Amino acid sequence: MKTSTHIKQFALGLAILGANNIANAQNVLPLSDASLIGNEQIETPYTNVSLDNNYITEGSEALFDAMDFQRGSQAYIWATPIVSMKSWGINEDAAYAAAGLENFVVLQSLKEKRGVVTGNLTTPYIFTFSNLQDGAVKVEYPKGMTAGGFLDLWQRPIADLGLTGPDKGQGGSYIVVGPNDDPLKYKGQADFIYQSETNNFFIGLRILSTEKDAIKSFNKNLKLGKVDAPLKTANFIEGKDKEWSGTSPRGIEFWALLHEIINEEPVREEDKAWIAMLKPLGLEIGKPFAPTPRQEKILLEAHNMGELMLRNLQTNPRFSAPYWENTSWYKSFDFTIEQKNETMVYLDERAVWFYEAVSSTKGMVNPTPGFGQVYMTSKRDENGDLLRADKTYKLTIPADVPVEQFWSVTLYSENTRRPYDNGGDKIEDIGINSRRTDLDVNKDGSIDVYIGSKKPKGVNSSNYLKTVDNNGWFIYFRLYAPKQAFFDKTFQLSDWEVVDESQLTK
Repeated sequence: MKTSTHIKQFALGLAILGANNIANAQNVLPLSDASLIGNEQIETPYTNVSLDNNYITEGSEALFDAMDFQRGSQAYIWATPIVSMKSWGINEDAAYAAAGLENFVVLQSLKEKRGVVTGNLTTPYIFTFSNLQDGAVKVEYPKGMTAGGFLDLWQRPIADLGLTGPDKGQGGSYIVVGPNDDPLKYKGQADFIYQSETNNFFIGLRILSTEKDAIKSFNKNLKLGKVDAPLKTANFIEGKDKEWSGTSPRGIEFWALLHEIINEEPVREEDKAWIAMLKPLGLEIGKPFAPTPRQEKILLEAHNMGELMLRNLQTNPRFSAPYWENTSWYKSFDFTIEQKNETMVYLDERAVWFYEAVSSTKGMVNPTPGFGQVYMTSKRDENGDLLRADKTYKLTIPADVPVEQFWSVTLYSENTRRPYDNGGDKIEDIGINSRRTDLDVNKDGSIDVYIGSKKPKGVNSSNYLKTVDNNGWFIYFRLYAPKQAFFDKTFQLSDWEVVDESQLTK
């Protein structure tokens, strides 16, 4: 009898405990229904939080983790432009031994250009990275058909150079001063004086002339150096044909590079909140970057979530609409040259561009009829489906594309955002442009471009660009010196057509 009584009491206790657990489970409130008053059990996306007399008694550490994860994810989006630019400069200098203001890397071959995120394949690139921390820089810029500019670490134009710059292609002298310097003290020492908001800065150029000795002539006349020292003739490093990568690092290396940057640059007013959010994650001005295991785990997860968010925005840009109605074609640049307006910073818009591409100049952001460049991109076919590497597509480029100079189609990897690696070793393997003479042209003057895993039967190899494996892709359709017909939209590209499998070579 005694044993039986104990069993009954134990069973009753279990029943009461089970009933209490059920009751407690039933009393857990969704976050949206919580009053945040008194005693509550609240279900959040990260953990259940207990309130007792308004105090948090359970879930405190999980809330700190959530807070830091959210801040890290958004900080990735904020920092993408500056980390991308810094990474580009470090990797290019290392690959070509190009450190030093007067050392310009000339990129012409496919291997050389494949290092640049969404690099243009049609014209030569000429780049140098430097720093204004130890003094202003003076440049004697030559006359000629060039396009380029000075950029700060946020990839904002300090000033355009060449045809879209104040020299209008006639050449001139420029002085660029650092963020803590005074431009007024250099008055009268150059034709054009500008101030950079960052110490790190970049000079990027493209030679647009097709003359044989255009680069050599430009090199001979380009001089630069610190204002208080004799100017030197630029040293052009060319013909290296070396493979390299300018894509931003992933994982903890991304954050280590960001830590280096915030310790090199003055903090702008608009960035102070971001600096505050980075501090609990181990990125602090004046202190070494040595994240704890907890911080490192959060930083790795925040990096990956931030990149996923940017990829989603890149594929589905909710801040923009297709340039041409009933197509999937978008015009690049959904932000101003300053990357902000009177009420907001173009946070998402600039992050998407600088995740997918590098640099911005006046001629890129604000092209006008006859000047600058237009970048059009599309990631979906005629059915609205994302472009795949295991299918083949056709794009018909109309006759008489409205350009003063030329147009080009360049194939890029969705993973690296650099020129696509399909095993080819020539520019023509991943790029097609209107200056080429080996393309098949239709009777009406239009040109069919094919991109995909298999070449269609009977198609000229020059009109075809190959994709491989599961390396997703996109293109930029560039218009150099676009004419009015682009701006009034009387010129338009159609969407990609899916080529039927029966039409493809085996």
